[in-house]
Amino acid sequence: MNSGLEKTPERQVSEFKVYDRRYVGAKETFAYLLNDFSNAFNIGQYTDRFIWDVVKIDFKTNALVSLFTGAWDIINDPIIATIVDKTRTRWGKFRPYLVAFQIPITLLGALYWFIPFIFPGTSGTHLPKLIYYFAFNVVNETAGTFTSIAKSGYMTTVTPHPNDRARLITLAELLTGFMGEDMPNYIMGVLIDLINNGILKWKLENVFLAMGLGTSIISCAFTLYFFFVSRERVMQSIEAPSVKQGLKAVINNYPVLLITISDFLGGFSVGSSNTNYFIDVLGSASLLTILNLPSGINGTLSYGFVKPIRERFSTKAIWVFEDLYTRFWVILLFIIGSINKNYEKRLLMCILFGVQAWFDKWAFGIRKVVKAELYNEAMDYCEWKNGYRVEATIGVARNLITKIQNVAMTSIKSLILDGIGYTQGITVGTQSDKTKWWLFALCTGIPQITGILAVIPKFLYPLSGNLRNQMYSELMQRRHEMNEIMSEKNNEIKISINESV
Repeated sequence: MNSGLEKTPERQVSEFKVYDRRYVGAKETFAYLLNDFSNAFNIGQYTDRFIWDVVKIDFKTNALVSLFTGAWDIINDPIIATIVDKTRTRWGKFRPYLVAFQIPITLLGALYWFIPFIFPGTSGTHLPKLIYYFAFNVVNETAGTFTSIAKSGYMTTVTPHPNDRARLITLAELLTGFMGEDMPNYIMGVLIDLINNGILKWKLENVFLAMGLGTSIISCAFTLYFFFVSRERVMQSIEAPSVKQGLKAVINNYPVLLITISDFLGGFSVGSSNTNYFIDVLGSASLLTILNLPSGINGTLSYGFVKPIRERFSTKAIWVFEDLYTRFWVILLFIIGSINKNYEKRLLMCILFGVQAWFDKWAFGIRKVVKAELYNEAMDYCEWKNGYRVEATIGVARNLITKIQNVAMTSIKSLILDGIGYTQGITVGTQSDKTKWWLFALCTGIPQITGILAVIPKFLYPLSGNLRNQMYSELMQRRHEMNEIMSEKNNEIKISINESV
């Protein structure tokens, strides 16, 4: 780290640009897009409705299940992270877990959509169903931990240069929307509306099964393709870091500390999704989709601002601005909607939500890219400061505090729904006035206000300007030297083998 301290800022920038090239080719870029597409190609927007209206798990019981599975998640994370960080194979550090677990997790996930068929017509407190639901969550969480830890680390090693990485993130976020990654949620919203209004005589459990299984299989295929054609380009240290070294890397990683504190403070945000408000108060899930269509062009155009904004402003400035900008428009929507029961007036609220989305989408591109780059920069900082990478350990350490918090907050959110008088399984639009206001408040003002402290650590983020240029200049030089050393060793081995033959 000390080798570059005598360099001028101009020399640091110059050396940084010398290594600024594209490492990921067209085929792998396409696979990267498919993987990003698969991450959002699901009906996750309606999983709450599945549990509330189809499976019918009691809110209080669901809070207990969340508590126990969350506690198990916290226990197994450090163990699995240590295993992943010590992995060294010819296929890479992360890929073996990603390829091996993808199909089994997809098959396991299918059991989720079969719950209504295994326990048809049962109440929210039916004991065998609750046991099954609890066991599924525990097993699914354990298997999912391996892939989530490995995947987060893998994405930081696909390319060694931040500009190439930002290019991939920008392309993925821009193009996968055109590829239809949100289409399952759009279709699901329309189907729910048609069924709730008696136009379609289909059963909700059949629709959820078809859509849930279909999207899972497609997502699995696209993700596996990416893992097979891509590779890890950021070299790991030859010797796997010890547990002590992993803990040291966590303690001295200041960027990760600030990101974690911000996530922790933001984790006190209490809310519910817009979908629940649109279904139970405004009476239509597909309305939300229609309202977002006009603002879609803004989201697309916003990616054109990413490169010039990143060149002109620091990561810290962008991170802070995006947070405050987003909160402003949502809180304004909450204030207007709360006056004279405006939240119950469909036409007015459609206009207000549409306006809020229109302004919000101008920050969409920079929000997506910067959020991903923050974590990637923190992993590079670890390598720069310590000489080795422990993506899994740092990822778990970063998430540990917020996961402990989420265990409590997830249970609290379920209890809040019970506390505001939400009644499961009744006809759409027949919740009480008090419940309707709370559903509106929980998807607008309350989560923004209760999580606003998250912006404070963002003012302290250090990796900007000359320090960031110095870090990447030295990292690129180190990696270049390491590649040369490894090439020489491989040549020596080949020569030795040929001589022995």
